[in-house]
Amino acid sequence: MPTVHRLGPIRICVYVDDHNPPHFHALVAGQAVQIKIADLTVLAGSIPAAELRRVLDWAADHQDLLASEWVKRN
Repeated sequence: MPTVHRLGPIRICVYVDDHNPPHFHALVAGQAVQIKIADLTVLAGSIPAAELRRVLDWAADHQDLLASEWVKRN
């Protein structure tokens, strides 16, 4: 699973050949969440609230990067 970015202990990843809708994964401390790129809604999983806020703040500023990584890998 390619890591697109790290936010301290949080890994932002896009799987190769993953299912639709386009999304990314955030992993921290053995927990994971899938977040839809288009509107940043949580599709599945959970991570602590503080980490989720960091991920969503970062993703809001980097949606174009996440979308291009999705296209490149899928």
